[in-house]
Amino acid sequence: MLKANNPALSSWIAVSADSDFPIQNIPFGVFKTAEKAPRLATIIGDTLIDLAELSKAGYFSALDIDTAVFSQTYINDFMALGKATTRAVRNRISDLFESNNTELAGDTQALAAILHNIKEVEMLMPVQVGDYTDFYSSREHATNVGTMFRDPDNALLPNWLHLPVGYHGRASSIVVSGTEIHRPKGQQRPDDSQPPVYGPCKLLDFELEMAFVIGQSTKMGQSISTAEAEDYIFGLTLFNDWSARDIQKWEYIPLGPFLAKNFASTVSPWIVTLDALEAFRTEGYEQDPEVLPYLKYEGNNNYDINLQVAIQPEGGAPHVVCNSNFKHMYWTMTQQLAHHTVNGCNVNVGDMCASGTISGPTPDSYGSMLEISWRGTKPVEMPDGTQRRFINDGDTVIMKGWGEANGVRIGFGDCSGKLLPAL
Repeated sequence: MLKANNPALSSWIAVSADSDFPIQNIPFGVFKTAEKAPRLATIIGDTLIDLAELSKAGYFSALDIDTAVFSQTYINDFMALGKATTRAVRNRISDLFESNNTELAGDTQALAAILHNIKEVEMLMPVQVGDYTDFYSSREHATNVGTMFRDPDNALLPNWLHLPVGYHGRASSIVVSGTEIHRPKGQQRPDDSQPPVYGPCKLLDFELEMAFVIGQSTKMGQSISTAEAEDYIFGLTLFNDWSARDIQKWEYIPLGPFLAKNFASTVSPWIVTLDALEAFRTEGYEQDPEVLPYLKYEGNNNYDINLQVAIQPEGGAPHVVCNSNFKHMYWTMTQQLAHHTVNGCNVNVGDMCASGTISGPTPDSYGSMLEISWRGTKPVEMPDGTQRRFINDGDTVIMKGWGEANGVRIGFGDCSGKLLPAL
């Protein structure tokens, strides 16, 4: 067991029982205040910890790290230090905030600059994303979509069970939780017997996903094996791949998603390390037909992480529409990264790879409104008496994710975004 993951640990910082951020988590993000420029942080309970101030006060001096790395606008340079160093930082933070350690707890002057109430800071995009790839790796989701739009008896396309399907998306429109999104505009063809029309998307959807962040770069020509993949993955974040279904239907043949996907994606503000998620490893799907040798892997490379989506109408209360789990991934992260690089494609620190919509086997676990409402034929009844087939202007979509094991809950914080009318 990793030292910082010890379930017996507790902190001298107050942590509620339902918090996503016990001392065993220690995720990494970026924040700012009116007085402080962007810099790196972690969180315990509802208390944000300024890592730049912690370093400035000398609490990382034994680790021989340039203090400037904690005063960056993104965590990219920190991730690039390598897992041995970032793991040492996580362990050091765990030691400092452990309930029996008075080293920092008694340093009143330093604590005034180091600790902040999370409600009094602004969380920023944690990672500078250079490249972004979205996969399509939930068998249940792919089957549902294939059933709706193709042949129920042959829902999966011929390649789906042989390789992790994916496409390169738009990195510039990935935004942090809390950022408002405008309804996109584009071409649609609602009547197949008529020419296309132009206007605001009418079938705006969410897609419940998770994304992994690359922490180490490779060179062109280099491939990453499934055995090596986790050495290159720093951590995970929640990911909402906003989707314009009517635009998508018209444009996706022959080359796939374009304007239907590139207008916005939302991530949670904290990157939770793979180290913190060790307790939630679980076995993957039995893959039949047998995959090619470069996609085979050993061990439990799926993760048992509960996922939930709620829709909050403007002025109303959130209403849960989906309860799914990250373990519903036919293709694992290690397989995704191995396939991504098998041709020699290089990856860089900060690159982000999203899972694709994560749907479970039952209607209450479907990860998009396309599936939940089954193309709008089964509307969701909301507590205020309205219905949802897709997302309305003024709605806020809220995603949550957490794992629980050995009495410890590790979560990601909210991944939320409000939909505004088209500009």
